[in-house]
Amino acid sequence: MAVESVVAKPDAAKPIAVIAGASGFVGPAIAQAFRDDGYEVRFIGRSAEITWSDPAGIAQLIDGSAIVVNLAGKSVNCRYNDKNRNEILRSRVETTRALREAIATASAPPAIWMNASTATIYRHSTDRPNSDDNGELGKGFSVDVARNWENEFFESDLPQTRRVALRMAIVLGDGPATNLLLRLARIGLGGPHIDGWWFGHNRYRGIGPTPTGSGRAEGHKTGGRQKFSWVHLDDVVRVIRFVRDTDTIAGAINVASPNPSDNRTLMGILRRAAGMPFGLPAWRWMLEPAMMVLRTEPELILKSRWVVPGTLTEAGFTFEHPDLADAIAEITGR
Repeated sequence: MAVESVVAKPDAAKPIAVIAGASGFVGPAIAQAFRDDGYEVRFIGRSAEITWSDPAGIAQLIDGSAIVVNLAGKSVNCRYNDKNRNEILRSRVETTRALREAIATASAPPAIWMNASTATIYRHSTDRPNSDDNGELGKGFSVDVARNWENEFFESDLPQTRRVALRMAIVLGDGPATNLLLRLARIGLGGPHIDGWWFGHNRYRGIGPTPTGSGRAEGHKTGGRQKFSWVHLDDVVRVIRFVRDTDTIAGAINVASPNPSDNRTLMGILRRAAGMPFGLPAWRWMLEPAMMVLRTEPELILKSRWVVPGTLTEAGFTFEHPDLADAIAEITGR
Protein backbone atom coordinates (compact mmCIF):
# COMPACT_ATOMS: atom_id res chain seq x y z
CA MET A 1 0.00 0.00 0.00
CA ALA A 2 1.33 3.47 -0.88
CA VAL A 3 2.09 5.72 2.06
CA GLU A 4 0.69 9.23 1.73
CA SER A 5 3.14 12.05 2.36
CA VAL A 6 2.39 14.05 5.47
CA VAL A 7 3.89 17.49 5.93
CA ALA A 8 3.55 19.09 9.35
CA LYS A 9 1.16 22.04 9.30
CA PRO A 10 3.13 25.31 9.22
CA ASP A 11 2.60 28.28 11.47
CA ALA A 12 -0.09 30.25 9.63
CA ALA A 13 1.28 33.52 11.03
CA LYS A 14 4.67 33.11 9.34
CA PRO A 15 5.63 33.09 5.66
CA ILE A 16 7.31 29.86 4.59
CA ALA A 17 10.80 29.66 3.11
CA VAL A 18 11.64 26.31 1.51
CA ILE A 19 15.35 25.53 1.26
CA ALA A 20 16.46 22.57 -0.81
CA GLY A 21 19.90 21.07 -0.39
CA ALA A 22 20.78 22.91 2.80
CA SER A 23 23.30 20.39 4.13
CA GLY A 24 26.37 22.26 2.86
CA PHE A 25 28.04 25.20 4.55
CA VAL A 26 25.98 27.85 2.70
CA GLY A 27 22.54 26.41 3.51
CA PRO A 28 22.57 26.74 7.32
CA ALA A 29 23.55 30.42 7.09
CA ILE A 30 20.66 31.11 4.70
CA ALA A 31 18.23 29.18 6.85
CA GLN A 32 19.21 31.16 9.94
CA ALA A 33 18.83 34.43 8.05
CA PHE A 34 15.27 33.54 7.06
CA ARG A 35 14.44 32.55 10.64
CA ASP A 36 15.81 35.89 11.81
CA ASP A 37 13.54 37.56 9.25
CA GLY A 38 10.45 35.86 10.67
CA TYR A 39 10.04 32.97 8.24
CA GLU A 40 9.21 29.41 9.01
CA VAL A 41 11.96 27.44 7.29
CA ARG A 42 11.23 24.03 5.77
CA PHE A 43 13.73 21.71 4.10
CA ILE A 44 14.00 19.34 1.15
CA GLY A 45 17.01 17.07 0.86
CA ARG A 46 18.43 13.58 1.15
CA SER A 47 18.01 13.56 4.94
CA ALA A 48 15.49 16.38 5.41
CA GLU A 49 11.83 16.23 6.45
CA ILE A 50 10.93 15.85 2.77
CA THR A 51 13.27 13.88 0.50
CA TRP A 52 13.78 13.98 -3.26
CA SER A 53 12.09 10.59 -3.59
CA ASP A 54 8.80 12.11 -2.37
CA PRO A 55 7.31 14.27 -5.16
CA ALA A 56 3.96 14.51 -3.42
CA GLY A 57 5.62 15.81 -0.27
CA ILE A 58 7.66 18.34 -2.30
CA ALA A 59 4.50 19.62 -4.01
CA GLN A 60 2.65 19.90 -0.71
CA LEU A 61 5.52 21.74 0.94
CA ILE A 62 5.98 24.24 -1.89
CA ASP A 63 2.29 25.02 -2.39
CA GLY A 64 1.65 28.13 -0.29
CA SER A 65 5.32 28.91 0.36
CA ALA A 66 6.62 32.46 -0.04
CA ILE A 67 10.10 31.67 -1.35
CA VAL A 68 12.13 28.69 -2.55
CA VAL A 69 15.94 28.57 -2.50
CA ASN A 70 17.61 25.59 -4.13
CA LEU A 71 21.22 24.77 -3.27
CA ALA A 72 21.09 21.05 -4.10
CA GLY A 73 23.94 19.39 -5.95
CA LYS A 74 26.92 17.15 -5.31
CA SER A 75 30.04 19.08 -4.34
CA VAL A 76 32.48 19.70 -7.19
CA ASN A 77 35.33 19.29 -4.69
CA CYS A 78 36.04 15.76 -5.90
CA ARG A 79 37.79 13.86 -8.68
CA TYR A 80 35.99 14.06 -12.01
CA ASN A 81 35.75 10.35 -12.68
CA ASP A 82 32.72 9.10 -14.62
CA LYS A 83 30.68 8.34 -11.50
CA ASN A 84 31.27 11.76 -9.94
CA ARG A 85 30.79 13.60 -13.24
CA ASN A 86 27.41 12.00 -13.81
CA GLU A 87 26.30 12.64 -10.24
CA ILE A 88 27.40 16.29 -10.31
CA LEU A 89 25.15 16.85 -13.33
CA ARG A 90 22.26 14.61 -12.27
CA SER A 91 22.04 16.01 -8.75
CA ARG A 92 21.60 19.54 -10.10
CA VAL A 93 19.33 18.98 -13.08
CA GLU A 94 16.96 16.45 -11.53
CA THR A 95 16.43 18.35 -8.26
CA THR A 96 15.82 21.59 -10.17
CA ARG A 97 13.31 19.78 -12.41
CA ALA A 98 11.49 18.38 -9.37
CA LEU A 99 11.10 21.85 -7.89
CA ARG A 100 10.01 23.39 -11.19
CA GLU A 101 7.33 20.75 -11.67
CA ALA A 102 6.07 21.27 -8.12
CA ILE A 103 5.89 25.04 -8.57
CA ALA A 104 4.13 24.66 -11.94
CA THR A 105 1.31 22.64 -10.37
CA ALA A 106 0.96 24.65 -7.13
CA SER A 107 -2.32 26.47 -6.55
CA ALA A 108 -0.39 29.11 -4.56
CA PRO A 109 3.15 29.10 -5.98
CA PRO A 110 6.01 31.02 -4.35
CA ALA A 111 6.56 34.61 -5.44
CA ILE A 112 10.28 33.97 -5.97
CA TRP A 113 12.50 30.97 -6.63
CA MET A 114 16.28 31.36 -6.36
CA ASN A 115 18.43 28.56 -7.71
CA ALA A 116 22.15 28.14 -7.15
CA SER A 117 24.32 28.29 -10.25
CA THR A 118 28.02 28.97 -10.70
CA ALA A 119 30.31 31.65 -12.09
CA THR A 120 32.31 28.79 -13.62
CA ILE A 121 29.81 28.97 -16.48
CA TYR A 122 32.06 31.64 -18.03
CA ARG A 123 35.17 30.96 -20.09
CA HIS A 124 38.74 30.98 -18.79
CA SER A 125 39.24 34.74 -18.95
CA THR A 126 42.39 36.84 -18.63
CA ASP A 127 41.56 39.66 -21.06
CA ARG A 128 38.35 41.08 -19.59
CA PRO A 129 35.82 40.49 -16.81
CA ASN A 130 32.52 38.69 -17.37
CA SER A 131 29.46 40.63 -16.24
CA ASP A 132 25.89 39.38 -16.20
CA ASP A 133 24.97 41.21 -19.40
CA ASN A 134 28.08 40.60 -21.52
CA GLY A 135 29.76 37.49 -20.13
CA GLU A 136 31.01 34.84 -22.54
CA LEU A 137 30.18 31.22 -21.70
CA GLY A 138 32.98 28.69 -21.81
CA LYS A 139 33.20 25.06 -22.91
CA GLY A 140 33.79 21.69 -21.30
CA PHE A 141 32.54 19.80 -18.28
CA SER A 142 32.04 22.47 -15.63
CA VAL A 143 30.45 24.87 -18.12
CA ASP A 144 28.13 22.18 -19.48
CA VAL A 145 26.98 21.33 -15.97
CA ALA A 146 26.12 24.97 -15.31
CA ARG A 147 24.48 25.46 -18.70
CA ASN A 148 22.23 22.39 -18.34
CA TRP A 149 21.43 23.38 -14.76
CA GLU A 150 20.27 26.85 -15.79
CA ASN A 151 18.39 25.52 -18.84
CA GLU A 152 16.37 23.26 -16.56
CA PHE A 153 15.75 26.12 -14.14
CA PHE A 154 14.37 28.49 -16.79
CA GLU A 155 12.45 25.82 -18.71
CA SER A 156 8.72 26.56 -19.32
CA ASP A 157 6.62 29.41 -17.99
CA LEU A 158 6.03 30.06 -14.29
CA PRO A 159 4.03 33.30 -14.58
CA GLN A 160 3.53 33.82 -10.86
CA THR A 161 7.10 33.05 -9.78
CA ARG A 162 10.12 35.28 -10.32
CA ARG A 163 13.21 33.19 -11.03
CA VAL A 164 16.81 34.19 -10.26
CA ALA A 165 19.84 31.99 -10.96
CA LEU A 166 22.69 32.84 -8.57
CA ARG A 167 25.97 32.49 -10.47
CA MET A 168 28.11 32.29 -7.37
CA ALA A 169 31.87 32.73 -7.42
CA ILE A 170 33.97 30.70 -4.96
CA VAL A 171 32.35 31.24 -1.57
CA LEU A 172 34.80 32.04 1.22
CA GLY A 173 34.01 30.97 4.76
CA ASP A 174 34.39 27.82 6.83
CA GLY A 175 33.76 25.72 3.76
CA PRO A 176 35.54 23.36 1.36
CA ALA A 177 37.09 25.95 -0.98
CA THR A 178 38.64 28.08 1.76
CA ASN A 179 39.79 25.06 3.73
CA LEU A 180 41.42 23.51 0.66
CA LEU A 181 43.33 26.69 -0.14
CA LEU A 182 44.45 27.13 3.47
CA ARG A 183 45.58 23.50 3.54
CA LEU A 184 47.74 24.08 0.46
CA ALA A 185 49.28 27.13 2.15
CA ARG A 186 49.97 25.23 5.38
CA ILE A 187 51.77 22.34 3.64
CA GLY A 188 54.12 24.71 1.85
CA LEU A 189 52.29 24.94 -1.51
CA GLY A 190 51.21 28.49 -0.80
CA GLY A 191 53.03 30.02 -3.73
CA PRO A 192 51.41 30.75 -7.07
CA HIS A 193 49.74 27.87 -8.88
CA ILE A 194 51.09 27.75 -12.41
CA ASP A 195 49.36 25.97 -15.26
CA GLY A 196 51.34 24.02 -17.80
CA TRP A 197 51.91 20.62 -19.37
CA TRP A 198 50.46 17.41 -18.00
CA PHE A 199 49.61 14.03 -19.42
CA GLY A 200 46.51 14.10 -21.58
CA HIS A 201 43.21 13.15 -19.94
CA ASN A 202 39.52 13.66 -20.66
CA ARG A 203 38.10 14.32 -17.19
CA TYR A 204 37.07 17.83 -18.25
CA ARG A 205 35.31 16.74 -21.44
CA GLY A 206 31.80 18.05 -22.02
CA ILE A 207 28.70 16.38 -20.63
CA GLY A 208 24.95 16.38 -21.16
CA PRO A 209 22.78 16.28 -24.29
CA THR A 210 25.04 18.70 -26.19
CA PRO A 211 28.57 18.42 -24.76
CA THR A 212 31.02 21.17 -25.64
CA GLY A 213 34.79 21.50 -25.85
CA SER A 214 37.55 19.47 -27.44
CA GLY A 215 37.50 16.73 -24.80
CA ARG A 216 41.09 17.51 -23.79
CA ALA A 217 42.36 19.33 -20.71
CA GLU A 218 43.68 22.64 -22.00
CA GLY A 219 46.60 24.35 -20.28
CA HIS A 220 46.88 28.13 -20.09
CA LYS A 221 50.07 30.16 -19.64
CA THR A 222 48.92 32.40 -16.81
CA GLY A 223 52.08 32.30 -14.69
CA GLY A 224 49.96 32.18 -11.56
CA ARG A 225 48.07 35.34 -12.54
CA GLN A 226 44.80 33.54 -13.28
CA LYS A 227 41.93 35.59 -11.92
CA PHE A 228 40.25 34.61 -8.67
CA SER A 229 36.64 35.71 -8.29
CA TRP A 230 35.18 35.17 -4.86
CA VAL A 231 32.42 36.18 -2.45
CA HIS A 232 32.21 36.08 1.35
CA LEU A 233 29.49 33.83 2.81
CA ASP A 234 27.98 36.79 4.67
CA ASP A 235 27.52 38.60 1.37
CA VAL A 236 25.85 35.54 -0.19
CA VAL A 237 23.25 35.73 2.56
CA ARG A 238 22.87 39.48 2.07
CA VAL A 239 22.47 39.02 -1.70
CA ILE A 240 19.67 36.51 -1.18
CA ARG A 241 17.84 38.92 1.10
CA PHE A 242 18.42 41.78 -1.36
CA VAL A 243 17.16 39.78 -4.36
CA ARG A 244 14.15 38.63 -2.38
CA ASP A 245 13.23 42.23 -1.63
CA THR A 246 14.07 43.71 -5.06
CA ASP A 247 11.29 42.82 -7.50
CA THR A 248 13.16 44.12 -10.54
CA ILE A 249 15.91 41.47 -10.36
CA ALA A 250 15.27 38.37 -12.46
CA GLY A 251 17.27 35.99 -14.64
CA ALA A 252 20.90 34.97 -14.11
CA ILE A 253 23.02 37.24 -11.93
CA ASN A 254 26.65 37.14 -10.82
CA VAL A 255 27.24 36.81 -7.08
CA ALA A 256 30.87 37.85 -6.70
CA SER A 257 32.87 40.58 -5.01
CA PRO A 258 33.34 43.67 -7.20
CA ASN A 259 37.08 43.31 -6.53
CA PRO A 260 38.35 40.03 -8.03
CA SER A 261 41.94 39.15 -7.27
CA ASP A 262 44.44 36.73 -8.80
CA ASN A 263 46.04 33.51 -7.67
CA ARG A 264 49.42 34.98 -6.67
CA THR A 265 47.78 37.64 -4.49
CA LEU A 266 45.35 35.14 -3.00
CA MET A 267 48.06 32.69 -1.97
CA GLY A 268 50.16 35.46 -0.42
CA ILE A 269 47.20 36.51 1.72
CA LEU A 270 46.54 32.89 2.70
CA ARG A 271 50.18 32.30 3.66
CA ARG A 272 50.06 35.24 6.04
CA ALA A 273 46.73 34.04 7.45
CA ALA A 274 48.15 30.53 7.96
CA GLY A 275 51.37 31.81 9.54
CA MET A 276 53.46 30.17 6.86
CA PRO A 277 56.56 32.26 6.05
CA PHE A 278 57.13 30.72 2.62
CA GLY A 279 55.18 29.10 -0.16
CA LEU A 280 56.64 27.08 -3.00
CA PRO A 281 55.37 27.82 -6.48
CA ALA A 282 53.38 24.83 -7.68
CA TRP A 283 53.37 23.95 -11.37
CA ARG A 284 50.69 21.73 -12.82
CA TRP A 285 53.02 18.72 -12.75
CA MET A 286 53.23 19.19 -8.98
CA LEU A 287 49.55 19.99 -8.48
CA GLU A 288 48.18 16.99 -10.36
CA PRO A 289 49.55 14.34 -7.96
CA ALA A 290 48.86 16.57 -4.93
CA MET A 291 45.25 17.08 -5.96
CA MET A 292 44.91 13.37 -6.61
CA VAL A 293 45.89 12.73 -2.99
CA LEU A 294 43.46 15.42 -1.82
CA ARG A 295 40.73 13.87 -4.02
CA THR A 296 39.96 17.06 -5.89
CA GLU A 297 40.77 18.72 -9.24
CA PRO A 298 43.46 21.26 -10.26
CA GLU A 299 40.86 23.08 -12.38
CA LEU A 300 39.44 24.57 -9.18
CA ILE A 301 42.57 26.70 -8.75
CA LEU A 302 43.97 26.90 -12.29
CA LYS A 303 40.95 28.22 -14.20
CA SER A 304 40.94 32.00 -14.55
CA ARG A 305 37.56 33.12 -13.19
CA TRP A 306 37.07 36.84 -13.83
CA VAL A 307 33.54 37.75 -12.84
CA VAL A 308 31.94 41.00 -11.71
CA PRO A 309 28.46 41.65 -10.23
CA GLY A 310 26.91 43.97 -12.82
CA THR A 311 23.23 43.48 -11.99
CA LEU A 312 23.71 43.73 -8.23
CA THR A 313 25.86 46.83 -8.50
CA GLU A 314 23.38 48.56 -10.80
CA ALA A 315 20.54 47.68 -8.41
CA GLY A 316 22.38 49.41 -5.54
CA PHE A 317 23.68 46.41 -3.60
CA THR A 318 26.77 47.11 -1.48
CA PHE A 319 29.13 44.37 -0.34
CA GLU A 320 30.04 44.09 3.32
CA HIS A 321 33.30 42.30 2.43
CA PRO A 322 34.55 43.74 -0.89
CA ASP A 323 38.28 43.34 -0.09
CA LEU A 324 39.91 39.89 -0.24
CA ALA A 325 42.52 40.44 2.50
CA ASP A 326 39.91 41.76 4.93
CA ALA A 327 37.52 38.94 4.08
CA ILE A 328 40.12 36.23 4.75
CA ALA A 329 41.26 37.97 7.94
CA GLU A 330 37.67 37.99 9.17
CA ILE A 331 37.20 34.30 8.34
CA THR A 332 40.45 33.07 9.89
CA GLY A 333 39.93 35.29 12.92
CA ARG A 334 36.67 33.58 13.88
